[in-house]
Amino acid sequence: MKTQHYFAHETAVIDDGCSIGEGTKIWHFSHIMPQCVIGKKCNIGQNVVVSPEVILGNNVKVQNNVSIYTGVICEDDVFLGPSMVFTNVINPRSAVNRKNEYMKTRVKKGVSIGANATIVCGNDIGEYAFIGAGAVVVKEVKPYALVVGNPSKQIGWISRYGHRLHFDENGLAICPESHEKYELKNGLVTKI
Repeated sequence: MKTQHYFAHETAVIDDGCSIGEGTKIWHFSHIMPQCVIGKKCNIGQNVVVSPEVILGNNVKVQNNVSIYTGVICEDDVFLGPSMVFTNVINPRSAVNRKNEYMKTRVKKGVSIGANATIVCGNDIGEYAFIGAGAVVVKEVKPYALVVGNPSKQIGWISRYGHRLHFDENGLAICPESHEKYELKNGLVTKI
């Protein structure tokens, strides 16, 4: 008998053909659908749906009541807040089958998406961006961007540790927690 290298609550449903990494935990009433790839040390909260062919990297934290639809790829260290949702069809209609029109959405390393946010399909989220609670993302988000509202708009920049960055006249900022340095140049932030 093969030893299971992850934890799944007895009420979780895990369909055949999934790949689930070592140390991952899947909690109450969650459904992991066929051909999903879930990395190591992920935490899938209660009442989560992970649709077919979704890819989650390592150490992805998915809070309760999240829907992750086909076409979504989350890289390592992504945080998906409670009740946030992705879409995968730009113009859904009940009477029109659009399964061949699923759009891709990539959530890059270290991104945090707040509670009740919606990510409209086809809009990638850059590394370490922070999407505020309730935001509706309708366009691409730059790395390290802080976006809020409906429709979402960028209101600033954020560090890898989740702190607002305040740039000086030379375009330099320091994270108050990690003391890492960042540069704002040509409308983009990089860690230096």
